[in-house]
Amino acid sequence: MSPVVVTLLVLLGVGLLLALRLMGIYNGLVVARNRFANAFAQIDVQLKRRYELIPNLVEAVKGYMGHERETLDAVIKARNSAMAAEQKVAANPSDPAAIKGFNEAEAQLGGILGRLFALSEAYPDLKANQNMLALQEELSSTENKIGFARQAFNDAATDYNNQREVFPAVMVAGMFGFKEASLLETTEAERAAPKVSFR
Repeated sequence: MSPVVVTLLVLLGVGLLLALRLMGIYNGLVVARNRFANAFAQIDVQLKRRYELIPNLVEAVKGYMGHERETLDAVIKARNSAMAAEQKVAANPSDPAAIKGFNEAEAQLGGILGRLFALSEAYPDLKANQNMLALQEELSSTENKIGFARQAFNDAATDYNNQREVFPAVMVAGMFGFKEASLLETTEAERAAPKVSFR
């Protein structure tokens, strides 16, 4: 073989190896992005369950806390706001603005639900109501599932971000528009230690 043919074969082989490496990096980024999108879909399931429980909770307390109408209305308003924010994130889990809006809406909903439960402590009949107890238990269970799903999402998003930021993947990510994934934040109320009281 002539040296020109050998050189061309070597260049073709190197080009083929580079193309295969590029495809591997691109495919790895797609898989990682799909993992964190799927992880949000798992949160989505639990959030929808919680959003369905909240109106039932409001109905259960309405008879006991009728004069707390402002709080009850605020719960429904916060729920609707959180649902709208969740739908934006579900449509595009890699949108940082949607994640930020979702984090804010969830923090607001968590705060107002905390206020509702604090107010319900002043109503002994409500605290003993079986429907209220069942709803609180169901909501608590759902919140735990949301917490686990949120952690799985953050883990998948972190894995994607790590894969996206290492060399040479960072160059491929830039060429093909793989943007950084935002993490879901926990609210102050979720980070606070629970208060224990033995009365």
